[in-house]
Amino acid sequence: MDDMGEIVQEFLVESYENLDQLDQDLVALEGSPGSRELLGSIFRTIHTIKGTSGFLAFGLLERVAHAGENLLVELREGRRSMDLPTTDVLLRMVDAIREILAAIEATGLEGDVAIDGVVEQIHEVLENRALPPAPVPASAHPAPAAPAVPDAAPEATAVLPSPRPAQATERDRIAPQPDAAPPARESSWDGTDRRGTASDASIRVDVNLLDALMRQVGELVLARNQINRLADGTVDADLVRASQRLSLIASELQEGVMKTRMQPIDHVWAKMPRIVRDLASTCGRQVRLDMVGGDTELDRTLLEAVKDPLTHLVRNAIDHGIEAPQERAAAGKPVGGVLTLRAYHAGGQVVVEITDDGRGIDTERIGAKAVERGLRTTEQVAAMSAPDLLQLLFLPGFSLAEAVTNVSGRGVGMDVVRTKIEAIGGTVDVESTVGRGTTWRLRIPLTLAIMPALTVESAGELYAIPQVSLLELVALDGQKAAAIEYVGGAPVYRLRGTLLPLVGLRDVLESGQDREPGAPTVIAVLQADTQRFGLIVDRVLNTEEIVVKALSARLKAIGVFAGATLLGDGRVSLILDVQNLARRSLAAELVEVDRTSAASAAVAVPAEQVLVAGIGGGRRVAIPLGAVTRLERLRRDLVEHVGGREVVQYRGAIVPLVRLDQLLGGQGDSESEELLVVVYTRGVRSVAIVVDEIIDIVDDDAARHSQIDGHGLVGSTVLKDRVTELLDVTQAVLAADPAFFDDAGPADVGHSGADPAAGTVWSELDTLVGV
Repeated sequence: MDDMGEIVQEFLVESYENLDQLDQDLVALEGSPGSRELLGSIFRTIHTIKGTSGFLAFGLLERVAHAGENLLVELREGRRSMDLPTTDVLLRMVDAIREILAAIEATGLEGDVAIDGVVEQIHEVLENRALPPAPVPASAHPAPAAPAVPDAAPEATAVLPSPRPAQATERDRIAPQPDAAPPARESSWDGTDRRGTASDASIRVDVNLLDALMRQVGELVLARNQINRLADGTVDADLVRASQRLSLIASELQEGVMKTRMQPIDHVWAKMPRIVRDLASTCGRQVRLDMVGGDTELDRTLLEAVKDPLTHLVRNAIDHGIEAPQERAAAGKPVGGVLTLRAYHAGGQVVVEITDDGRGIDTERIGAKAVERGLRTTEQVAAMSAPDLLQLLFLPGFSLAEAVTNVSGRGVGMDVVRTKIEAIGGTVDVESTVGRGTTWRLRIPLTLAIMPALTVESAGELYAIPQVSLLELVALDGQKAAAIEYVGGAPVYRLRGTLLPLVGLRDVLESGQDREPGAPTVIAVLQADTQRFGLIVDRVLNTEEIVVKALSARLKAIGVFAGATLLGDGRVSLILDVQNLARRSLAAELVEVDRTSAASAAVAVPAEQVLVAGIGGGRRVAIPLGAVTRLERLRRDLVEHVGGREVVQYRGAIVPLVRLDQLLGGQGDSESEELLVVVYTRGVRSVAIVVDEIIDIVDDDAARHSQIDGHGLVGSTVLKDRVTELLDVTQAVLAADPAFFDDAGPADVGHSGADPAAGTVWSELDTLVGV
C-alpha cells in the first residue's frame, strides 16, 4: 500500500469510530441541548472530516460535511437550539457520510452516492422550512446501505490503550490529520483539546498480529507448564530457579498480550443511543437510556460475539418490556421508561445487565403457555418455582408475544441468545417482577484463549473443569460415601442442609467401568446457570492454566466437551462443558430433588462446616467455611507496610493482613518462607488471615459450643477430641481493615448459608487438606 493509500485507510478507520460516537453524542445533545462540551465535540469531529476530505479530494464528502458544519455553527453560536428536526437532519448527515465512506473503502472512490437530498434537507432546516418525516426502517436499526463494510474497518485494526487523564472520554479522541494539510481551527475554538493526548499516546496494530501473538503466548504457557512439571520434586536448584523465572516471565507476557486485546464494552454501547431512539420512536415509547460501566474491558473476540445478543435484548426490552406512555401513566409510573445497561467485573467474569422498568414477565403466563404447547405438564409447572418458570423462556421457539412484530417478540430468539453466549463460555439469566421490570444478566469470561482449570481423573482419563464454574470440593472416604442418598432413583448429597444433585462423570461418558468398592469419592460442586450440582470424579490432580484448543465437529456434537488442552506432562485433556453437562444430565431429576429439598428444609438440623487451622503453641482455631473464599500460600518477602499495617499485593489489589497468633495473644511456630493465608472477600474488598497450618474441614455441632472465650473469639468447642477456639471473623477482619464493612454493615460470616458464594473453597483445598 502506497503512502496515500495508508492515509486514506487511517482516515476511514478514524472516521468510522467518530461516526459511531456522533450517533451517541447527537442523541445525548437532544436531551441536553445546552451542553457546550457535546456541541464542541460534535463540531470538532465534523470539522475534522470536512478538512481531511478536502485534502484527499473527496468532494461529495466535503460538501455534505460542510453543510452539516454550517448548521452546527448556528447551534454553537446560540442562534438555534437543538430540536427534533435538527437532530433528525444531523443524523441523516451522519448516515450519508457513512455511506460515502463505505463506497470509498469498497472502490477507492466516492462513486455516485446521492447527497443532494441530505444537503437540501439541511438547508431547509437552516431556512426554517418544514422537514419531511424521517423514514424509519422496518428493523429500526440504524444501518447504512452496506452495513458490513463500516464494520469491516474497525475489525482490521485495534487501538492499544495507554494512560490518559481520567476526565477524557472516547468522545475526546480525534483522528490524526496528514501533516501536509492540517485542518484550520475556527477562531471561536476555546483552545481546549482533550483528544490530543489520547491520540498521541496510542498506536494501531493489525489484529491478526495480536491473534498470532496470543497463539504464541498460548504455546509458551504450555511449555511453561511442562517445564514446571519437570522441575517439581527435583533437587536441581538451578532448574528450579530457571523454572520459576520462566513462569514469572510467561505470566507477565501473557498478561501484557491479553491487555492489548482488551477493549471497553463502550465500543458496543456506542450505537445503543441511536438504536434506542429509533426503536422508541417506532414502538411509540418514551425511553431514557442509562449506561453504567462502559469502561469495563473484555477480549475483543468476545466483544464481537456479545454484540448481537445484546442488541436483541435491548430491542426486546423496548418492544415488549417498557409500556406505552398511557399504560405507564395508568399504572402510576412516569410516562418515560428507563432502560439501563450496566457492566462490571465479578468473580473473574464480566457481567452485563440489561434492565428495564417495564411491565415485567408474568410467570403464570409462562407456565400456561408451556402446558398449552406440550412442553411441560400441569403437575411439572405446579412444582416449578418462579426462577425455574423464567428459564422456560430459553426453550427453542417459546414466546409470550400475542403477535409477531417487525421489532421483536419476548421469548422469540432467546434460545439463540443463550446459545451464542454459551458458545463463548458464558451464561444468561433473567430476573423479573410483574409491574416493576426485568433484568437480563449475561456472564462472560474475560478471554477464551487461556483459563485456570482443575484437572480430574475418571476411569483412567483426564478432564479439565473451568475454575469459573467450580465452587468447592468435597472428599468422602469409604464411610462418608454412604451419606449419598437417592431421590426417585437420582443420587443426591446433603451439603450443609441442602440436597445437592449428583452426576457421575463415569455415567455421563458411559465408560463401562465401575468404581472400586470402598474407593474415596470426590465431589466437585459446580454452578451451571442458577443450578448447583455435584460431579463425582475418581481423583483430583492439579490446578493449572490451560490453553483452549478447538474440538473437531464430531467431538463437539457429543455436547459435554467445550474444547481440549495439552497438560504439563504432555497428555491431552478434554475440557468439560459444565452448562451442557448439567442440562443433559439433570433435566429429568431436578424437579423431584427441589421438591424433596424444600420439604426437608423445615426439619433439617442446622449444620455448619468449619475450617480448623493451627496458630502455633498447639492452639487450634475454627473458621466458618462461609468466611473462606480462598486458601493461598504467599512468599513472606511479599509483605509490605502501609501506615504501620501489613499488606500484600494480591490479584491486582492491596490486601491487608491479620496474623491470628498475634490477634489472639500468642506466638506462631512457623518459620517457613511462605505464609499460609485464608482469604475472606466481600464485594471488592479482601482480607488475608494468616495461620500456621490447615488441619481439616469438619462439621461443627452448635450444641457442643462453650461460652468460654477470649479476645477475638466467640466461644470454644470440641472438634475431633481437641478443644478448638471459635474465631470472631468480624473482629479479625476489622483488625486488618477497619473500613471493611462500611458500605453495608458487618455480614453474617458465621453461617455458610448467609451468602452461598462466600462459602466457596476453591481447589487449593485439595493440596492444603489432602483431598
